[in-house]
Amino acid sequence: MEFSHIPVLLNETIDSLNLKDGGVYVDCTLGGAGHSKVMLETADISLIGIDQDITAINVSKERLKDFKKVTFVNDNFKNASNILDDLSIKEVDGILADLGVSSHQIDTASRGFSFRFDAPLDMRMNSDASFSAMDVVNDYSEADLKRVIKDFGEERFASSIARKIVNERKKSPIKTTKQLESIILSAVPKYKGNDGSSNVQRTFQAIRIEVNHELDGLKEFIKEMADRLKKGGRLAIISFHSLEDRIVKHTFRELATGCTCPSDFPICVCGNKPKVKIITNHPITATEEELKINRRSSSAKLRVIEKL
Repeated sequence: MEFSHIPVLLNETIDSLNLKDGGVYVDCTLGGAGHSKVMLETADISLIGIDQDITAINVSKERLKDFKKVTFVNDNFKNASNILDDLSIKEVDGILADLGVSSHQIDTASRGFSFRFDAPLDMRMNSDASFSAMDVVNDYSEADLKRVIKDFGEERFASSIARKIVNERKKSPIKTTKQLESIILSAVPKYKGNDGSSNVQRTFQAIRIEVNHELDGLKEFIKEMADRLKKGGRLAIISFHSLEDRIVKHTFRELATGCTCPSDFPICVCGNKPKVKIITNHPITATEEELKINRRSSSAKLRVIEKL
């Protein structure tokens, strides 16, 4: 299958990075190189492209073959600081992280991300990883399943879904996306305006987040990347669900506030100073025009900070 990916908030993201000739930029989640290609076309820059999916790396190498100042790294974006150390790069002019699962991963049935296809339960962003959605669904206790579905899916029927999964896997292992979809649908009440598809979507999201540890270390990653920026450099992050966006928003605010003393302290004793200024007081979202072209952009939120 061709690696197709429509970069979300493309123009807004490129504009927000303030690209300048001679600068060094990092695309922490290279994907299909949609953002990176336009970045390289916009200014004479050096680019470090990171992705944990080797398919994305190979496709991007082909798509960016006409650009000479590109370094490709097959690794998790949360290791970006170590990657820059390995490349002997202390500071950069801009950093982009698009936190969403790629369209290619969703649309490739064998990757097991989507309940639109009957496929093995997988959901690994890094296909070399040993831990998959099948392990979560078949090996987690009922309490842990409930926690994952409730915390990462914000699903109010997490208890009944977890209980149904445990009961069904006693009969036989749950191995496919369609099996799991059917179990979820049978566990939630149907009523006007809800056919159960949203419950399935939230549960699949929760399991995907658990499999890929998507929220683990995100706050630390943001702080590390802020430290890596040159003065005036920008960090742009695109998130796709409320849990990610909440971490991005709160961490940006913390970096921009500096002082961590309790509010009832008469004076600051911690000595922390603001490291960044927030460029986007409210997240940038897709225009009506983009929504018509790419429905997956509907949940995308872009937030940007600049190094002081």
